[in-house]
Amino acid sequence: FPTPDLNNNSNNNNNNNNSINSSSSSSLPSLLKKKTVRVVDPKVDDETRRKMIEDLVRARKHKGMTPEAAETLLKDDPNYYGTMLLHLGLADGMVSGACHSTAATMRPPLQVIRMKPGFHIVSSVFFMLLADGVKLFGDCAINVSPSTGELAQIAAASASTARAFGIEPRVAMLSYATGDSNTGELIDKVRDATAKAREMRPDDLFEGPIQFDAAVDPAVAEVKYKGKKNQVAGQANTLIFPSLDAGNSAYKAVQQASKCIAIGPIMQGLRLPVNDLSRGCTVSDIVNTVVVTAIQAQAGKQEAARGVVNKATKDHSGDSSTASTSSSSMM
Repeated sequence: FPTPDLNNNSNNNNNNNNSINSSSSSSLPSLLKKKTVRVVDPKVDDETRRKMIEDLVRARKHKGMTPEAAETLLKDDPNYYGTMLLHLGLADGMVSGACHSTAATMRPPLQVIRMKPGFHIVSSVFFMLLADGVKLFGDCAINVSPSTGELAQIAAASASTARAFGIEPRVAMLSYATGDSNTGELIDKVRDATAKAREMRPDDLFEGPIQFDAAVDPAVAEVKYKGKKNQVAGQANTLIFPSLDAGNSAYKAVQQASKCIAIGPIMQGLRLPVNDLSRGCTVSDIVNTVVVTAIQAQAGKQEAARGVVNKATKDHSGDSSTASTSSSSMM
């Protein structure tokens, strides 16, 4: 189970992580001599595993976890081993999924790492590398039908992710109507979620409900808002879809129509960064995801150093106190 040394300040680390695939094992000796990669085998790393057992038992004792069961998990399941490396501070981020399902990848972090303060769901974004710039699309992979509070959390987490990558978030809460032009259950949910997101992150810009064209096209925004100045309309870079059906369809449609690169899904909401690869991933997918995870780890440390605390409260969580509806079975 390869663990990138994110504490090393060398800028070459992210480029070299490409070489930790077993298919590139011939390059490992030269990398190890440079001390850019530490390779750990969970089955033989007895000393580290012994440190992990007690904490894993403590975290899962209410589910009947025993020291014997913990040792077996840590030997046989690299996702539990990687999660405990994070938990003990021996790694700063985790990338998995090339050989495991999303459920197998995310279950251990949800059980042990748990959520950031104020968040009760894991969500995701895709970085869409479009011709006119980078846009974030969320949630396109995790939450099927988010409640008002969950939609607000997705928006707040996505704004935080944008900032971590040097993007000043202008967040559009998408719907099939813009502003006060219409009403209805779905539109009102987006409107209420927008208000909650603003409470959670008062220093960031949120607008909703808003249609996609009004969110990204200044000419359409001018018409829809009747000339009123708006800091998001026509210039949104972070687009939040009201459901997984809408978000997943939209990101695939945009990717196919524009032939742009889509990096993701990038997970958000956990205390420490964990990202899931597709089992059909390429080397470039792995490298991109490792780089993203490293940046998330660095941003998390910077926020902790500044004492940043999310302003979300329990009542923003919607209906759930565990990870998202579609992920709760992992618990």
